[in-house]
Amino acid sequence: MRFILWREKHISERVFVLILAFIVGLATAVAAFVLKELVHTLQHFATTAAQRNQYLYLVLPPVGIFATAMIVRYVVRDDISHGVTKILIALSQRKSRIKPHNMWSSVLSSAITIGMGGSVGAESPIVLTGAAIGSNLGRFFKMEQRNLMLLVGCGAAGAIAGIFKAPITGLVFVIEVLLMDLTLVSILPLLTTSVTSASLAYILTGRQAMFSFMQSEDFILDRIPYTLLLGILCGFVALYFSRIMFFLERRFKRIPKYVNRFLLSAVILSVLIVLMPPLYGEGYSVIEQLLSNDYSSIMQGSLFAGLGDSYWWIVLFLTLVLLFKVFASVATNSGGGCGGLFAPTLFVGGLTGFLFSHTLNYFPFIRVYLPEKNFILMGMAGTMAAVMHAPLTGVFLIAELTGGYNLFLPLMLVVLSAYCTIRVFMRHSIYSLRLAEEGKLLTHQKDQAVLTLMNLDSVIETEFSTIAPEMTLGDVVRIIGESRRNVFPVVDGDKRLVGIVLLDNIRNIMFRPELYDRFQVETFMVSPPAKILSTMSMEEAMRTFDDTKAWNLPVVDAEGHYLGFISKSKIFNTYREVLTDLSQGD
Repeated sequence: MRFILWREKHISERVFVLILAFIVGLATAVAAFVLKELVHTLQHFATTAAQRNQYLYLVLPPVGIFATAMIVRYVVRDDISHGVTKILIALSQRKSRIKPHNMWSSVLSSAITIGMGGSVGAESPIVLTGAAIGSNLGRFFKMEQRNLMLLVGCGAAGAIAGIFKAPITGLVFVIEVLLMDLTLVSILPLLTTSVTSASLAYILTGRQAMFSFMQSEDFILDRIPYTLLLGILCGFVALYFSRIMFFLERRFKRIPKYVNRFLLSAVILSVLIVLMPPLYGEGYSVIEQLLSNDYSSIMQGSLFAGLGDSYWWIVLFLTLVLLFKVFASVATNSGGGCGGLFAPTLFVGGLTGFLFSHTLNYFPFIRVYLPEKNFILMGMAGTMAAVMHAPLTGVFLIAELTGGYNLFLPLMLVVLSAYCTIRVFMRHSIYSLRLAEEGKLLTHQKDQAVLTLMNLDSVIETEFSTIAPEMTLGDVVRIIGESRRNVFPVVDGDKRLVGIVLLDNIRNIMFRPELYDRFQVETFMVSPPAKILSTMSMEEAMRTFDDTKAWNLPVVDAEGHYLGFISKSKIFNTYREVLTDLSQGD
């Protein structure tokens, strides 16, 4: 507290946020480095053991999933899956508060899952780790809500920049995927964290790009139609990936016992890896092999190993790998593993670009040669943009991962057509769909964002005097004399709302004492224009007010129990406060 008081006196808030952004950048780069080292160490151990005994490829991934599940269940004791979705929830509903254990639990759990062969990626867990670092650092220094939200975004940006060595991608990821506004106040801290994290990542791991790529074929205008067609194909692949993932996850959740869910996941994952070895682990090595024109080695260890030199067998095999990658990823996470969808998305996108170009190059009527290396990268960008609804993230990520900056134009064409295609079928990304369906998604639209940030509980007023149906008019008059309100909820013995009494409706009889004992509440009470359910979002509540033209509406729970009233004046006052706080610095 002494430091906080000293800081408030000597360091301005804006400067201190930049200092914290710099610290977050350092911390996220270290976290990304530790995660990578843990994954590589466990992968080296697992593959070395499996080379001596091929049957270990059947055993090691389920062992990693089970070990992760036990750590999560008995050590962490909290759900750490769907990292990016958790950040979106924290931004919109939890006042940017992320639990402290997320600063280490996602790193440890995902390292075990991926290192032992789980078919997921490490990027979403490290994004949650970075956001948790920003959130808890801000809470430690008692930062206000607006700056706490900014530090969460800094943590996510630093995590992306650190694990991919891609500072621009980290910045645009926060804007497109986390849906944070880029303002004069926010851009400098986000840039500070991204650049700091990427710079330290270069120092720790070297300057080489994640995928070695040397552009040997210049982009020519004759390839533009095929580039747009690839984008459309990426959009449909992303649609398949997203829909199948949601379908399989719902199916797995219906299995009540964890043991049964784990056994089913283990069987699916092990069988798929035995049939299609490229499904083992993240899959980045497969992309490297494709970029190196090493197609035959991809099929080694599979039932198709002897057919590695056949043109169409390679196409068939990789098509099956593409289609079943989502099954392997869902089985990994549903069985208890911890991992994200960045790597599976890039993997599927790379295969899509390769299969598209490799297949068309076979036919003589395609007079334009499609360089497969370029189309692999373009497929990765297109699928990433479509799955995450983040076109700029797809472009800059691939450009920074490979150093292929000369591909900016075709990358933009692919992500544009892929994004337009997926938008026809899915309005929201794979991360935000659940929140959007619940009306809890924070968006760039200020009006909707303010309503999302507002909490229904914070605008409920409870100082209304309740009356019972069996009370007389005289009882009501006495209560009116002690109340400052002109609306009185009528509740029964079980505290359920059965009606309301409006002062205007009884004004003509309340001054006639001879009627005090003649009328009971149930004879002159009326039904409210509508009821606000406690489970409604603020957007739904405002829609109810607009439909009924009411100024006050009662709030009840799912069973009809009376909780209080909401008034338009209270909503407008709270709305103005949140809007003012959200707009500072714009």
